[in-house]
Amino acid sequence: MTILIEQIENGAQAEEQKSLAIAHDLVLDGGFAVPKEASNDGFVAPEINAFGQSFRDYDAESQRQKTVEEFYRLNHVHQTYDFVKKMREEYGKLDKTEMSIWECCELLNDVIDDSDPDLDEPQIEHLLQTAEAIRKDHPDEDWLHLTGLIHDLGKVLLHPSFGGLPQWAVVGDTHPLGCAFDESIVHHKYFKGNPDHHNPAYNTKCGIYSRGCGLDNVMITWGHDDYMYLVAKENKTTLPPAALFIIRYHSFYPLHRCGAYTHLMNEQDRENMKWLKIFNKYDLYSKSKVRVDVEAVKPYYMSLIEKYFPSKLRW
Repeated sequence: MTILIEQIENGAQAEEQKSLAIAHDLVLDGGFAVPKEASNDGFVAPEINAFGQSFRDYDAESQRQKTVEEFYRLNHVHQTYDFVKKMREEYGKLDKTEMSIWECCELLNDVIDDSDPDLDEPQIEHLLQTAEAIRKDHPDEDWLHLTGLIHDLGKVLLHPSFGGLPQWAVVGDTHPLGCAFDESIVHHKYFKGNPDHHNPAYNTKCGIYSRGCGLDNVMITWGHDDYMYLVAKENKTTLPPAALFIIRYHSFYPLHRCGAYTHLMNEQDRENMKWLKIFNKYDLYSKSKVRVDVEAVKPYYMSLIEKYFPSKLRW
């Protein structure tokens, strides 16, 4: 199956798309295009997203940005310590269904992420763009290729067959709960409506935690990251610890982009962070309107799924 995304055809945006097309004339397996510079020096992050704006620009004026801001208002008001504890208990049972990794990838064709200012295409596009870009630059790290493919599979929580959780409970940047909300968190102003904001026990730098306690002991906002981590871990994946760290914290932008909450990390977190920072470049900047020949790349990723996962997983 080839997924073809319609090109923008008007005004200045058309000129920007034309310029990007000139730069993206090197094609990998399955028709995946990468910047020309990457043929020698690895993946080169583009300067603009698919909408012709800077990546992660939460202030740009557009209807898309209004949707994103409303998403974060709801997210910041409703994601509380008690809510996340309840979600982890409920979804940690993994009693929703059984299916393979690839079946889950196909299920994501129906999912759009309202929190993402850079992407409004089905998630399978982003998964394959990320995985193929990593594969180009790190050909010997097959575990990292597979991590690129599966890192967002937890977004199936948005699907009706999983109960159709609201967007604010599935996607978006993540951050700790049980301690103060760092100023680096996107749309920080909306935390004033969160009950935890008014709890003295949660409003110091460490809150209920101690320095160096390790992120594994910290409650992080609920969403697709933590859910996919639970799915992989409880289904006995043989992926290395760094892969599970990437899956669980790839949306934790206050940490790996702004350096917030590092006081909660332990030595193992710091080691795994090296891989997360490598991964993040591909996760964020591979979002573009390019063709992906799913059937051409599918055999390779099926072999990795067989290597690192059971044929069927509990979800």
